[in-house]
Amino acid sequence: MVGPWWAVVLLAVPGCPAPAVTGGYRADQLAPLASGASVRVAVVDSGVDAAHPLLAGRVGAGRDLLGGRERCAGHGTAVAVAVVSVAPGATIVAVRVADGDPGDAAGVARVAEGIRWAAGPGRAQVINVSLVVGVDDARVRAAVAQAVRRGVVVVAAAGNDPARSRVFPAAYPGVIGVGAVLSSGEVAPFSPVGPQVDVVAAGDGGTSVAAGFVSGTAALLRQRFPGLSPGELARRLVATSDRSGRVNPYRALTQADLPPAVAASTRVAVEAGPGAAAGAGARGRALRFAGVVVGVVVVGAVLAVVFSRGRRRGWRAATDV
Repeated sequence: MVGPWWAVVLLAVPGCPAPAVTGGYRADQLAPLASGASVRVAVVDSGVDAAHPLLAGRVGAGRDLLGGRERCAGHGTAVAVAVVSVAPGATIVAVRVADGDPGDAAGVARVAEGIRWAAGPGRAQVINVSLVVGVDDARVRAAVAQAVRRGVVVVAAAGNDPARSRVFPAAYPGVIGVGAVLSSGEVAPFSPVGPQVDVVAAGDGGTSVAAGFVSGTAALLRQRFPGLSPGELARRLVATSDRSGRVNPYRALTQADLPPAVAASTRVAVEAGPGAAAGAGARGRALRFAGVVVGVVVVGAVLAVVFSRGRRRGWRAATDV
C-alpha cells in the first residue's frame, strides 16, 4: 500500500493545472439516443475546474470538504472531462474530498461524507470515485451501500497497482469497478485484473480517467432507461459488450434483449445485499480485456477511448485514501 493505511490515493493523471487532454467518444453519434441530459454525475475527487473550456456551463453546485486548503483540481477536472466527452448533456457535481496529501488522516472520512452528500443533498444519479482507499473502511462501505439503495449508480476506478487483487470502493457490492486499456488496445500494465474489475475503458493516464468514461456511459443509460436499478444498469453495460468484452455504448443504449446468462452472472447485479458475493466467480471469468479505439480528442496529446469488459465488485478510487 502507498503511504499510511488512511491514505487516499489519487490515480496518476497530470496534476495542476488541469490537463489539456480530453476524450471524444463520438458523442454526436450517440446524441439521437441520449446525451446524459438532466443526469447529475458527482465527481468525488480533488475538485473540478468549472472554468475549463470543455466544462463550461456543465458544472453545477457541489461541495468542498477541504475548506481553505490550496486548490489543485487537475485530477478531478480530467475525470469530469472524460465524463462529458461521452455524455455532453450531463451536469457535473464536484465533491472535493482529497488533494493527494498522503499524510491526510481525515481523508477516508471525507470520502465517505462526500459519497453520502452526493447521493443525498447533491442529488447525483451517478457517482464517480476515481480514488482508492487503502482498507475496507466501514464508513465508506456504508456510504456506498446507502447510495446504491437510493438508486444511485456508483462507478469506481480499480487503482493503478496490478499487485492489488482487492481495492475499495471498487470491490464493494453494487459498485461498477473499472480497469484500463491503452489507446493502442493493449491492457494497461498498471491496471488490476481481478474480481473488482467489471469493465475497462481507455485509460492511458490511469484508471481514474477510464472510470470517467464509464460514468459518462452510465449517465447515457440513466437518461434513456430511468427506471433501471443500479444492478440492472450494470448488467446492461456488461451484457451488451462485444465478444471480446469491450463495453459498447451504442449497443447498451439500443439492444432490446439482454443475454440471460451474462445478465445473471454480473457481479454488480446482486446489488448491495446478502447475496453480494454470488457473482464473484463470474466476475473473474469475465476478466478479458480487449481494447478498441473509439475516439479521442487531445489538446496537446492524443488519448484514445477504449472500452472492454471485465468483472468486479467493490470500490476503490484511482488513488489511495
